[in-house]
Amino acid sequence: MNDGTVSTSRDGAVLRVVLDRPERRNSLSHRMIDELVTVLTAAASDDSLRAIAITGASGDFCTGADWVATNSGGQRPRTGDLVRRIPHTAHRVIELVATIQLPVICTVRGWAVGLGCNLALAADFTIADADATFWEPFVSRGFSPDSGATWLLPRLAGVARARRMLLLGEKVSGTQAADWGLIHGAVPSGELDAAAEDLIARLAAGPTVAIGLAKQAIACGQHATLTQSLNQELSNLELSCRTGDFKEGLAAFRERRDPDFRGC
Repeated sequence: MNDGTVSTSRDGAVLRVVLDRPERRNSLSHRMIDELVTVLTAAASDDSLRAIAITGASGDFCTGADWVATNSGGQRPRTGDLVRRIPHTAHRVIELVATIQLPVICTVRGWAVGLGCNLALAADFTIADADATFWEPFVSRGFSPDSGATWLLPRLAGVARARRMLLLGEKVSGTQAADWGLIHGAVPSGELDAAAEDLIARLAAGPTVAIGLAKQAIACGQHATLTQSLNQELSNLELSCRTGDFKEGLAAFRERRDPDFRGC
């Protein structure tokens, strides 16, 4: 069986990542998950990047980890295999997307399932085909959720809706996901690429350091007190005010023009 690949390309300061296994609806093999961790880890320290765009090959985004292939080898895994392995694979993917100090944009068409769904939810911005399907099928398959589902869903859509998706296995359309606040937006299929590219361009042209620090502060604020969040903002403000983009932003304001941020 084709293990698939995670293909990457550079488009100026944008890293484009494609989950490429269309014959399996871009379900992620062990190899692909390892590649995704490697790609995101390298991107985290690449100062020339200003945005990361993730999409799936062909007609789907990602149908999650390939559990069928994982469990069809005939050899029973050692006890504790999941506990040892997943923190460095599927869970690491979600952590990297959520914490990397670059804006991450996912474009979703077709199915976004399990790990694929949570990857889209962990991104800073996800724009989807109105007819796309977001699905958390863990419980309906007989096991409990992973890859951040129980953290992401309640915070994005509320506990009641999280229960509908996680305990009842309800499928959610792109339009519904946008209405619930799970994703940035949903558009008709024919408008998806243009809408995604506009969003990617806007973020890639922004003040990269300030965006990264703001992203970090939002994440910290999810489990911090107001005072802790104010202190985090103050520390981040001190850093962002030392960037060239801060100086450019002030100059543009004074000169009543659009800023030309350089990401540094």
